[in-house]
Amino acid sequence: MTSAKRIDAEDLREFAASVYTDAGMPEDDALLVADTLVQADLWGHQSHGVLRLGWYLERIRNGVMNPVTSPEFEVDAGAVAVINGHDGVGQVLTDLARREAVRRAKTHGIAVVGVNTSNHFGTCMYYTRLGALDGCVMLLTSNGGPAMAPWGGSRKIIGTNPWSVAAPAGRYHPLLVDMANTGVARGKIYLARNKHLPIPLGWALTSTGEPTTDPQEAIDGIILPMAGHKGYAIALMVDMLSGVLTGSGFLTGVHSPYRTAEKSNCGHLMVAMNIAAFQPLEQFAARMEAFLEEIKSVPLAQGHDEVFYPGEIEANNDRRYRRDGLLLAEDTLASLKKIASETGVRAKLPF
Repeated sequence: MTSAKRIDAEDLREFAASVYTDAGMPEDDALLVADTLVQADLWGHQSHGVLRLGWYLERIRNGVMNPVTSPEFEVDAGAVAVINGHDGVGQVLTDLARREAVRRAKTHGIAVVGVNTSNHFGTCMYYTRLGALDGCVMLLTSNGGPAMAPWGGSRKIIGTNPWSVAAPAGRYHPLLVDMANTGVARGKIYLARNKHLPIPLGWALTSTGEPTTDPQEAIDGIILPMAGHKGYAIALMVDMLSGVLTGSGFLTGVHSPYRTAEKSNCGHLMVAMNIAAFQPLEQFAARMEAFLEEIKSVPLAQGHDEVFYPGEIEANNDRRYRRDGLLLAEDTLASLKKIASETGVRAKLPF
């Protein structure tokens, strides 16, 4: 069930930041983490929004995520860098990797920054979008705790392992692709549980391998890959890039953010391609506009009112929810109230 009361996004961001500063996170870092959560809600992805506020807080309380992030450059070689996150805040480390990748790409044309010993960072597109606005084509990969089984197997050892590609698009909102390699992000199953809704058949299996529409059975069971063996193969590739290559954990060596008493040990890989090294940025912008306009000009299929390009629906949601306010699931609101009472920041609760 969803609440009828709309919540101002900026008030929600201020509340979320106050929770993390109360837990010992520096103010700028707390604001960043809060912004990643609220931005996900604004995009319409409540599976990655303030629903997760308490999960990160519990990780700090349990000592498996350090509230003060202390990154260390293990490799600093021009266009290539590797950052040891020392169990710091995933959002802080990933934003550092984004800034470093863009900065280095402006010098070398392309740059790759790996991050190891990190934590979950929210939505991939939060970071790739910022890199796109800085004139780069961005790629970000990350691995996660076991959620799916290898193709032909019956035990989950592979994460949902999301990835994102982003590019600026001239006068249009950036092109933003962000997806997990399971048929659905695991957070959407948690959201369904919060809303007391069934999940569609085909999303997951029970722990005994039976199809299920029960979100809790899905969480305890196995989430299915997108496109069968193809999703499995892409997930493995993302794990290799994010875990094996960066020196971080991989497969069962990574733990999901939902397991709040275990160190994550996840890794990320950020790639930035400086568009100006390929062609003038103005030329690229014009070509992207033509690219998107041709996509949107395709005749509509039955039952559809518009052709959207990746990232466009999120941009529309952002405008609407910033204007009208957010509607959150009742269980999410209850969780926020509980956190407010426990942390002593109830005065900043925006509802």
